[in-house]
Amino acid sequence: MGIIAWILIGLLAGAIAKAIMPGKDPGGILVTMVIGIVGGLLGGFLGKVIFGVDSIDGFFELSTWIAAIIGSVIVLAIYRAVTGRSHNRVHA
Repeated sequence: MGIIAWILIGLLAGAIAKAIMPGKDPGGILVTMVIGIVGGLLGGFLGKVIFGVDSIDGFFELSTWIAAIIGSVIVLAIYRAVTGRSHNRVHA
């Protein structure tokens, strides 16, 4: 897939991850895209390692979207844990 497809998948997967895990997040559309892109890569990697399948097949493949969304939820949870700790230290 091309870079434009990864950016589009990242934007949408990151937005879906934020909808699945509602809450206050610092950052806007750029952070959402980065979370989605990294999440897509993580989801594809985990799909290959755990299930032995190539889950990043193509833009219109369901496995690509599922992997990207699951990976984005994981990355979003990690992002919130990291930024939550640093945010609490500033106000403490």
